[in-house]
Amino acid sequence: MIDLHTHSFLSDGVLVPSELVRRAQVAGYKAIAITDHADASNIDMVIESLCKVSQVLNKYWDITVIPGVELTHIPLETFKDMVSYAREKGARVVVAHGESPVEPVLPGTNRAAIEAGVDILAHPGNISPEDAKLAAEKGVYLEITCRKGHSATNKHVFDTAMEAGCGMVVNTDGHAPEDLMTPEKVNSLLSDLTSDKEVCKAILANSEKLVDKLKV
Repeated sequence: MIDLHTHSFLSDGVLVPSELVRRAQVAGYKAIAITDHADASNIDMVIESLCKVSQVLNKYWDITVIPGVELTHIPLETFKDMVSYAREKGARVVVAHGESPVEPVLPGTNRAAIEAGVDILAHPGNISPEDAKLAAEKGVYLEITCRKGHSATNKHVFDTAMEAGCGMVVNTDGHAPEDLMTPEKVNSLLSDLTSDKEVCKAILANSEKLVDKLKV
């Protein structure tokens, strides 16, 4: 299993990064990205801390740990610079907090994040066909999320991404131990969206491709 969107206590998760990774390892994960929420106030601290702990864990544990960040509720005009800055500081995966239906995310966030070239647009809510097509062109993956509330629009995201030819990934947006994936949870999530097993395999393979691209 691969999860490219999780949170530690460096933002609003409940575990230190090492415990989050250890629990993921025991659960059978092959790779995990820790992508704590960040804006201009804390991006340096978050990325520096996650790069440091990822380097240690990748040395000693048999699981790929990817340091990242989730740019969250930031001004639209800052997306391009913030994505570049995050990568310069060492973030291997940059996630954007998309226009979830359960939070007051600024309208236009999906488009700004895609244009800025994030790796994953998390829980993009009622994403427009035009934005999904742009994501396909730019190689931005749309997230199918396990997170309660955010997941209410999974079917819309799936259908829109399929129509646009846009890649998708499954992530937990996990904040606590009980949020971690199991094969059963992933299979149930995807079976609610499609009965096409080849499509499901392709979605899961996208996470493999991203890990190959991003791992340190």
